[in-house]
Amino acid sequence: MLVYATLTISYKIYLDKSDGSLYYPDYMTNLVAKQTSAILNSVGYEGQVLPHENEPSMKVIINRNYVARVIEGCNSVSIIILFVSFVIAFGSTFKATFLYILAGAILIYSVNLIRIVVLSIGLYHYPWRREFLHTVVFPMIIYGLVFILWMIWVNRFKKHVTVDD
Repeated sequence: MLVYATLTISYKIYLDKSDGSLYYPDYMTNLVAKQTSAILNSVGYEGQVLPHENEPSMKVIINRNYVARVIEGCNSVSIIILFVSFVIAFGSTFKATFLYILAGAILIYSVNLIRIVVLSIGLYHYPWRREFLHTVVFPMIIYGLVFILWMIWVNRFKKHVTVDD
């Protein structure tokens, strides 16, 4: 609980200090949006991201069509904080815990980025499926991944616990 509270408060301070003057709306959200555009371009779409005029987000544009927006909640930081907190709560050795957190955070970030790209492509081709794609399919991917990572960690950790009777 202390780890989660500390990381969440630290992230809140980071967001409060992000004034959007250099990276709009904040560095991580801006980075995810730009990487989304780069991946879209690399798979044959004309991807572009632009700052949203009315809210702190980045518009994702495919072939000149505004299809989605990347908001702070899409940058995977909050879910990584939740993942890290759980792993530390059921920690093992420092080295194992650190390496699992590092690998897990990279995997979560990468899968989240791919999730946003695929969601954007899905919204481009199937805009009438927006609600289903955004509220059911794609959250299931990221939360399902975190759950699987947690289960791997707990099962791996349980193997190292010995019970003295």
